[in-house]
Amino acid sequence: MRQTDRYYKFDWVTIILYFLLVGFGLVNIISASQSGNTIELFTFNNPYSKQLLFIGLSVILIMLILAIDSKFYERFSSIIYLVSLFSLIGLFVFGKNVNGATSWYGIGGMTLQPSEFAKAATALAVAKFISDLNTDLKNLKDQLKIVFIISLPALLILLQNDAGSTLVYCAFFFVLYREGLPKIYLSIAIFIVLISVSALKIGPLITVIICSIFLFLLYYFRRKKMRFIQPIALIILGLGLAYGVQSFYQYILKPHQQDRISLWLRLEKDPSKLERMKKTFAYNLNESEKAISSGGFTGKGFLEGTRTTGKFVPEQHTDYIFSTVGEEWGFLGTMLTIILFILLLLRVLHLAELQKSQFSRAYGYAVASILFFHFMINIGMVMGLIPTIGIPLPFFSYGGSGLWGFTILLFIFIKLDSNKINEW
Repeated sequence: MRQTDRYYKFDWVTIILYFLLVGFGLVNIISASQSGNTIELFTFNNPYSKQLLFIGLSVILIMLILAIDSKFYERFSSIIYLVSLFSLIGLFVFGKNVNGATSWYGIGGMTLQPSEFAKAATALAVAKFISDLNTDLKNLKDQLKIVFIISLPALLILLQNDAGSTLVYCAFFFVLYREGLPKIYLSIAIFIVLISVSALKIGPLITVIICSIFLFLLYYFRRKKMRFIQPIALIILGLGLAYGVQSFYQYILKPHQQDRISLWLRLEKDPSKLERMKKTFAYNLNESEKAISSGGFTGKGFLEGTRTTGKFVPEQHTDYIFSTVGEEWGFLGTMLTIILFILLLLRVLHLAELQKSQFSRAYGYAVASILFFHFMINIGMVMGLIPTIGIPLPFFSYGGSGLWGFTILLFIFIKLDSNKINEW
């Protein structure tokens, strides 16, 4: 094979989508962080010029990832996973505290966040374990093992007071479900979410009553397939869960965490207190919603967003970057961004299904799941559809660690996929 022929094996559709997202993200970071009339791309003393440097380093990183033999990632997945765990543990000794979270290493004038790289390492470890010939996800012992692999980095990140990054590890549930985890776990997960939200919104007692009625009706219509003990057990579980969630909310969560959930579910009935909470805890969200709605259909134009240039939205170039898209590029810009992400996700899933090895397929699903979780949570947060959770929008939000982490995650899969030529 000629040296140039191997480059045609890389999936260029995915690569092009990646660079479109990164490029459009840089344009919006410029808008969100520009402070004067002159754009200075190469001074490296402002967020957008630093992001340009991060993008340049990402290109070098991509070349290294694609140059390594694809078998390396499977053979050394366990070592990569262990290294990522040690990097997370090291934060408790050498970590730098930023905004209340000890999640960064200070290296010169830069900071490095190992939790962003741990996602790819955990994805490799999960794919490796699933693809082992002795693994059976219908076996309880193997289920406990895979939960331990996923939970260990998640717990270390949670102990660093970074709840947003911890939640991302829930995305691995989709991978396990695709690879044979019994459907009962999906039903249990939906049951837990519905009971938890309902217990906070309408109260645990009413929740249990509604749950009991539904389960007995279900038993009545499916009594040939269900035993009477099953709805009884679920009612007892729902009762404990409903009151447990309420107690956790009232006595365990910190006041600011309670207020964020209260705002999301509209639990507060006192109008004056609700307004104070909005000003204190939902200022970013309110300003973000105003910025998005002010963009209209076509937007105000590049560097013309008054709320963006006026710095009304704090941290707009990081977690709230999507509000810049809404104000300056309008409905058309937001739809373009969403479509690009959806195309990328569908492309990764399409390629994952075409993989010859279970390792590559499982890893591909992990990539799609992590990207989808970030995409869904970030955009939902910015638009007020879900509680405020500090996680970045992949390839868009400012930050070297985030960009490099997502780049590593995606391009390892592109390398795994390069053993064949796939057509869409």
